[in-house]
Amino acid sequence: MPNRAYASVWIRGFTEENMLEHFERFLSAVPLSAAPPGFTGLVIRAVDFAESPLEEHDFRGYLPSPADIANLGRLRHSADVCYEVGARWDLWIRDKETASWKQQPSHVDISCYGPEFEGGVFAESGHFLVDLGFEHLFTGHAGLLTADDGHVAEPQHPDEARFLMWMSQPKNLSEYQEKTRENIQKLMNWMREVERALPVERILLWSEGEENFEERLDHILAVR
Repeated sequence: MPNRAYASVWIRGFTEENMLEHFERFLSAVPLSAAPPGFTGLVIRAVDFAESPLEEHDFRGYLPSPADIANLGRLRHSADVCYEVGARWDLWIRDKETASWKQQPSHVDISCYGPEFEGGVFAESGHFLVDLGFEHLFTGHAGLLTADDGHVAEPQHPDEARFLMWMSQPKNLSEYQEKTRENIQKLMNWMREVERALPVERILLWSEGEENFEERLDHILAVR
């Protein structure tokens, strides 16, 4: 399975009393897709991940605002709850069939952890944890975008070999670099909006496949 990328956000003074206020402001900072629905659903859990959800809301055919979602959360509010919101934002994605680039809605999952949920999982994961989607949307494949020494990972599949052959053309590689940088910049802009909206203590961008995901992003942004 492809590796995934995440953003963990810790908030100063986060408590049971103010978590829904912070949650609404966090959702207001999400750069929603131009194609509705921006928010796709809400799941409310209590105590820990092993418990069945208390409530599940499907937003298909409905365009809730961040305030609407926070109000649904107030119906099941306590220190040991977790709110999980599905959303969509637009990223550059390369179509494998046509080899063309398109801005397409990409799914993200946003979790807000109460101080007592899962034994205080927020300490490790953040008060807000965002599953940003596939890591390669921000880092590229096979080390192509940071291969200063010319070394690129060997293809493990015929599709990968075809992809690397396509990217051996400077024009195609340049476009790949440009579109990936735009995806990274969109992520960075989102995190800046979060910092403007909330009393952020710390933000950590990380992934399953990179030892230092933030450093890789900085490197790609710096390449011209």
